[in-house]
Amino acid sequence: MRGTGNRLLQRLSPDDFALIAPHLDRVPFAVGESLTRAGDRIETLCFPEEGIAGVLDALEGDHRFAVGLIGAEGFVGWSALLGDDRSPYDVVMRAEQGVALQLPLDRFHAAAQSDTLRLALLRFVQVFMTQMGRTIVSSLAHSIERRMARWILLYHDRIRDDAICMTHEEFRLMLGVRRSSVTEALHRLEEEHAIRSVRGRVLVRDRDILMRMAGDTYGHAESEYRRLLG
Repeated sequence: MRGTGNRLLQRLSPDDFALIAPHLDRVPFAVGESLTRAGDRIETLCFPEEGIAGVLDALEGDHRFAVGLIGAEGFVGWSALLGDDRSPYDVVMRAEQGVALQLPLDRFHAAAQSDTLRLALLRFVQVFMTQMGRTIVSSLAHSIERRMARWILLYHDRIRDDAICMTHEEFRLMLGVRRSSVTEALHRLEEEHAIRSVRGRVLVRDRDILMRMAGDTYGHAESEYRRLLG
């Protein structure tokens, strides 16, 4: 099990990993399948090894919007670490099928008596809060093109290919705009030779151009991850 694809688990000390390794269960998730639902009691912590977990908040009428992404760098179920046994968000597998290691909540609480294990998980929560904060600020202050470039980079970080399954519905969740606005923004990124858009997919052509277009909307949370978790 030490060969896990979850980078947060890889960064645990051998002693801390040994506390939870016997209790981890590898589970596949299909695209659109929920890891947890808002308001539901948290029964397991999920440590993704593959795939992208979209963290979604909902408004009236079941209009959901993405507030962050979690991949193999982190875990789902952080509320349990903060003293709450219920999830504040829907967390759904996006773009591609995923695999996660699940840890029963009672086993987590027993293992979390380790200060170093708890600190490692809390540091990820801090990084994710930083990512969410940048999502909010970017939504208020930046153009659709800049925000789109950032989201594509966030997806690109968490998959193993330059071809990303990103439909107009996927972009609606992230950007909260009309379909026509998504189409126009995709065309602008194509004109910059950053991506190529094909049916239901975005092909990353030049990551450096995407980073230039995203500007300071991207990179801060990523540098914080390196600073706090190595």
